Amino acid sequence: MQSFTERLTVNPGDRIADESQNVKEKAQQVAVDTVDVFSRLVVPTYFVIDTPEGEQKALHHVRDAEEISDVIRQARTDESGNRLWW
Repeated sequence: MQSFTERLTVNPGDRIADESQNVKEKAQQVAVDTVDVFSRLVVPTYFVIDTPEGEQKALHHVRDAEEISDVIRQARTDESGNRLWW
């Protein structure tokens, strides 16, 4: 039987693990893995970004949605079409 806290989210992939995880472990988690009429849809639980300081940071797809949006808005491309993030 599931405990009350395990049933608090609609999607089990939305849960944030109780134990500490490193960026690599977070990057492997999948929130949604489904197939529709057109294709397969896979949504990671965490989006891993490179910070301006050169470190990697894992952003949770629900909890950190605003920060993920900010990172996407900062995306730019150079003359060769290469994406620059700041």
